[in-house]
Amino acid sequence: MMPSEFKTAANAPTGANGTHDPSAGESARLASMSGAAMVLEALVMEGVDTIWGYPGGAVLPFYDALAQQDRIEHILVRHEQAAIHAADGYSRATGSVGVALVTSGPGVTNAVTGIATAYFDSIPLVVISGNVPLSVIGQDAFQECDAVGITRPVVKHSFLVRRVEDIPATMKKAFHIARTGRPGPVHVDVPKDVALAVGRFEYPERLALRSYRPASAGHSGHIRQAARLLRGASAPLIYTGGGVIASASASDVIELASLLDAPVTSTLMGLGAFPASDPRFIGMPGMHGTYEANQAMQACDVIIAIGARFDDRVIGNVDDFCSRAREIIHIDIDPASIAKRVRPTVPIVGDARCVVAELNRVLREDSASNASRDAWWAQIATWRARQCLAYNDTGEIIKPQFVIETIAALTGGNAFICADVGQHQMWTAQYFGFDRPRRWVNSGGLGTMGVGLPFAMGVKRAFPDHDVFTVTGDGSIQMCIQELSTCRQYDLPIKIVSLNNGHLGMVKQLQDVEYGKRRSHSYMEALPDFAALARAYGHVGLRIDRRADVEGAIREAMAMKDRTVFMDFHVDPAADVWPMVRSGRGLEDMLLPSA
Repeated sequence: MMPSEFKTAANAPTGANGTHDPSAGESARLASMSGAAMVLEALVMEGVDTIWGYPGGAVLPFYDALAQQDRIEHILVRHEQAAIHAADGYSRATGSVGVALVTSGPGVTNAVTGIATAYFDSIPLVVISGNVPLSVIGQDAFQECDAVGITRPVVKHSFLVRRVEDIPATMKKAFHIARTGRPGPVHVDVPKDVALAVGRFEYPERLALRSYRPASAGHSGHIRQAARLLRGASAPLIYTGGGVIASASASDVIELASLLDAPVTSTLMGLGAFPASDPRFIGMPGMHGTYEANQAMQACDVIIAIGARFDDRVIGNVDDFCSRAREIIHIDIDPASIAKRVRPTVPIVGDARCVVAELNRVLREDSASNASRDAWWAQIATWRARQCLAYNDTGEIIKPQFVIETIAALTGGNAFICADVGQHQMWTAQYFGFDRPRRWVNSGGLGTMGVGLPFAMGVKRAFPDHDVFTVTGDGSIQMCIQELSTCRQYDLPIKIVSLNNGHLGMVKQLQDVEYGKRRSHSYMEALPDFAALARAYGHVGLRIDRRADVEGAIREAMAMKDRTVFMDFHVDPAADVWPMVRSGRGLEDMLLPSA
């Protein structure tokens, strides 16, 4: 799936001027195509090479069309939710549009969690579903549901195709909407009779969507105002989010930090947009952010937010955050995200890459120098000295933080790291140290357990020659563990790191902190032998119980390039994620490791 817009198929005939110039045979084929074949043809025109899906009666026309072509590979997952997650993981790692195919009724409803996961993290997908024939829609037909209505709250747009001749334009619109503006999933619902109908395929070269015109360049006056505020700030802070990665503006943000000599903090979704190894990086802010990042969020006099939402997990109590005197510059391509929770001094609607590049240009041409930042950096050094991520690593029991640090050291930080949701996700975010964008793949906004394994499948499909790890827990892995079968069938040799503490760890920690240690249904008393289960699926299974064996197990797994390896690390069940800001508290009200 090529990230550039509106690619033509690699094997499509072209004329001397580069325009589409089909032969007579090709013209005859395009003149009489089924609706299902048209959908596949549109995918080829968009550069798609992989579809993740699961068949059913309403989409059998698509599967028949797939059987008669060899330009797109279909990967059969074991559950529709995993199809969406895998397409999502492919998209997060590549920046291109992921594609999934599901059937009507339960196929669509099973897919909703995956669609919502992508929606809340602004991931571009095109999800194609089959439906019952038009003639019986609304009559409670077998496996019928209101697919458009069900998906509408968690997609950028949902199409119901009623005529076969509308398929080419609809698919063009779907990809355009998914990848432009604030990216997100788009749903295309195709009734079975429309998929079977025959018509002429003519793919439009251009689109005219009068009601959809996302901004790109920001307001020039606001950009100059932002530059003045940043130059004059004695304690500036650059706060980055997933929008920096989505807009491919990481290099521009690095330049901005250099021009301002300002500290940088990144949200969970933004990790890797600014190198963790850069001394200006002060860590992740928010609920499980670093002490220095949260203190800086509160104490700065000018904060520039780039592609970030000021969400509740980042700023804590919004009233407490807004009570602090500071100037706020907010850059986001989605106007609905600006002033949604925090009112900025300077709102800039536009693509982060365009806006930050222009801001850098203004700063470079400005002869004024920055206000002194010496006191600000001295204060940050004092906060850093608290060493909020230090942990006790004595004895033979395996500390989960040590496992993550070992993976980072052995991979040189170059692997793709996927994660499920829970304590293991936060430890990975805190201790891996991401230096490059799109190497960290996790569910941020929706916080979906079970994503780790299918995410890794999507990433490995996109980058078969790279190491792909997924970090999971004994609870999360069981939600999509059947996809081990997909890994076996399609040769997707990923490395699974299970931080097994016998609990739903994050739930357990919250019960300890907020509910007087009353642990209600947050423990696991009937866990399988994960290593043996992995072997039953045809993979390599390893159980690791001692700290001394951690490095050797990871090295052994990495050496098996062509095998999926399940590493079941039995870690300290008492380990928790620190620091922590409790729900409803301000960012300075943190529980630290010694608490």
